[in-house]
Amino acid sequence: MSTNSPLQFRKATPSDTPQVQSLIEAAFQADDTRPNWTAAVELNRSFRLPTAVVESLINSPDSAFLIATSSADGSLVGVVGVTKRSPDLGRILHLAIDQKYQRGGLGRHILAYAEQYCRDTWGVGRIGLDALCTRVELIKWYERRGYVRTGETSPFPAERVKELVLPEGLHFVELEKGV
Repeated sequence: MSTNSPLQFRKATPSDTPQVQSLIEAAFQADDTRPNWTAAVELNRSFRLPTAVVESLINSPDSAFLIATSSADGSLVGVVGVTKRSPDLGRILHLAIDQKYQRGGLGRHILAYAEQYCRDTWGVGRIGLDALCTRVELIKWYERRGYVRTGETSPFPAERVKELVLPEGLHFVELEKGV
């Protein structure tokens, strides 16, 4: 990234686990009144990211959490998980921006850095990610950044939130981009 970047990046270490977990949960649980940007409020509030998942991504040689901090004051702005799925495919996971920085255009910087990291670190030529089908505006946001729907979907794990009434046919939409 250029020296003019509003963000600085580093790879998370095991000591960052609580901070990474907390930021992702807070961002995913946040209320957002924009239509079709997030899933149902009840579903957002139920989101939990187990500590073991964060630790495994931090400790694996084929994955990482990348931490973005403000170039101005060093405060934590966002995180994103990356993993190498195959020799040519990287994967973006859990892109999350601290609520006080959301809607400021920083998500695109973090996404671009994650793509660059996957390409430079693992030599992949493609990046994949998924989004809930109800998050129409988020999917459009990824499409504006060059991601294309693959036509593949995966079911939402409804058994994790049995207490909630979920939209019929809730699933993840798979997207991919060449890098």
